[in-house]
Amino acid sequence: MFSVRLKELREERGLSQSELAKAIGYTQSHIAKWENNAHEPKASALVSLAKFFNVTAGYLIGLED
Repeated sequence: MFSVRLKELREERGLSQSELAKAIGYTQSHIAKWENNAHEPKASALVSLAKFFNVTAGYLIGLED
């Protein structure tokens, strides 16, 4: 669920993976791996993403709609 929601949020904002990565202090490779379910983000990354997109971490990981 996380990978789908991350990609949807990023695309809704019209951001590339590189642009999102720069905005939250990670690399494009991190974003790609998260979106492809190759790796799960650490809690600190979830917090950064939730703040950036103004959603809850629960929403990002699929606990909330």
